[in-house]
Amino acid sequence: MVERAKDYAHFRLVILKGKIYVEKYKKSFHTRDVFTIWGISQLLRLYPGKVPDLELMFWCEDRPVILKKDYQGTNATSSPSIFQYCGHEDALGIVFPDWTFWGWAETNVRPWKILSRDLQRSQQKDQDWRAESEQGYEHSKLEDQCTHRYKIYIEGRGWSVSDKYILACDSMTLFVKPEYYDFFIRSMVPLQHYWPVSARNKCRDIKFAVEWGNSHTDKAQAIGKAGSKFIQENLKMERVYDYMFHLLTKYSELLKFKPRIPEGAAEVCSESMARPRRGLWKEFMAETQVNFPSDTLPCTMPPPYESRTLEAFNERKENVIRQVEKWEKEIREKIITKKQQVLHF
Repeated sequence: MVERAKDYAHFRLVILKGKIYVEKYKKSFHTRDVFTIWGISQLLRLYPGKVPDLELMFWCEDRPVILKKDYQGTNATSSPSIFQYCGHEDALGIVFPDWTFWGWAETNVRPWKILSRDLQRSQQKDQDWRAESEQGYEHSKLEDQCTHRYKIYIEGRGWSVSDKYILACDSMTLFVKPEYYDFFIRSMVPLQHYWPVSARNKCRDIKFAVEWGNSHTDKAQAIGKAGSKFIQENLKMERVYDYMFHLLTKYSELLKFKPRIPEGAAEVCSESMARPRRGLWKEFMAETQVNFPSDTLPCTMPPPYESRTLEAFNERKENVIRQVEKWEKEIREKIITKKQQVLHF
């Protein structure tokens, strides 16, 4: 299953006796692969000797590459096993934290530990993305965009790293229902952490959400603060690393073969990765380097959800979305009735 993912993967990563070996197959967009590998190398520095031997393939694009429909039916083979940044209900793959937790140098997006702190205290104005792109994002700061009452999250061609940055602001997030999910978003609850927006009726739903928020400013602010609190507490880098640790540990337990060093692989470590870097790339690596092992063990994994508990949680979320749709429908009908009364008069 691992080997069959080679045709899709950007790189193969092997951990043997606490050392990392990487075999690269194709270039990823920007330095996604570099900072993903960097993040794993820092995990090994945080918990030395605790990450088990393993071998995995990694896909660095915005959409999953392994589709369920291609591995169904009587003659279907087992699917390739691949790590990726997001998932989809019609796709397969193992969801892993994205590279921007350690920084996105090409767009001057700082490492998450630093940026999340800056987002909390930002009181500055929004920026002109077109002007910034022409200037190489020299003055680009996401924390300068946290001053509005509302912020909108919407996917582009696929999943976007921007969800955590938008939700980390105290603004109420208008969350257009996504097709894709990352490793944390499915734990968040509509009307508690964000306002749900239908993907089919975006403009109409956003207009309704803004009108509701302007009429219920305290409630809108509470939703914004609750979403921000969730992100700030649950996406602390300590928790991101613990998620990575438990994910890789459980994955390794499924392997039925002994990991090996591929012939074309090179050993990598923090020093070898940071040495040739310059500018923001080197700066971000310095800012995110783990200098001392953790003096505590990784967090203890809670027991898995029972299927009934998970189904109940998802049903509760869907009920909230249906309630919002009902409110909107009722208000639209009242407006139509008033207009008809005026016309009749």
